[in-house]
Amino acid sequence: MPRELLTYEDVLRIVELVKTTRFTEFRLKVGEAEVHLRRAGGSAPEAESVAFGERVVPAQSMPQADPERHFPPGSVLVRAPMVGTFYRAPAPDAPPFVEVGQRVEPEQTLCIIEVMKLMNTIAAEARGVVNEILAGNGKLVEPGQVLIVIRPDPEDG
Repeated sequence: MPRELLTYEDVLRIVELVKTTRFTEFRLKVGEAEVHLRRAGGSAPEAESVAFGERVVPAQSMPQADPERHFPPGSVLVRAPMVGTFYRAPAPDAPPFVEVGQRVEPEQTLCIIEVMKLMNTIAAEARGVVNEILAGNGKLVEPGQVLIVIRPDPEDG
């Protein structure tokens, strides 16, 4: 009989489902993976922990977005599409994909987000200049977190 596995994508789907329901607490264990979500004060769910085998990631270790942060008008905010580890370069000994002040083109690779040993390239969404790189190399990022700020080129009129 094949062993049932809970994938990372399954965990993300479960978290999204629980966020849109009236559950106050949710527990799921499949094989060695265990997910426990609990709503804080009856509002949005708070991940208590997600465990894969012996590895447990407490919710406090997840980066938090800065809701007070403001960016220059017209800035293009390149956001993380998923939870993962942010890398500025394709390899530890390689130069970064981009630096602050560097001109970028649409679809140019800006960084990588690693999810369970799978490398996902994140591309520029606009032509312009890299204004800021907000995520730390080798640091955990979460969906929607601003990674890179691009000052777009003015449109030709």
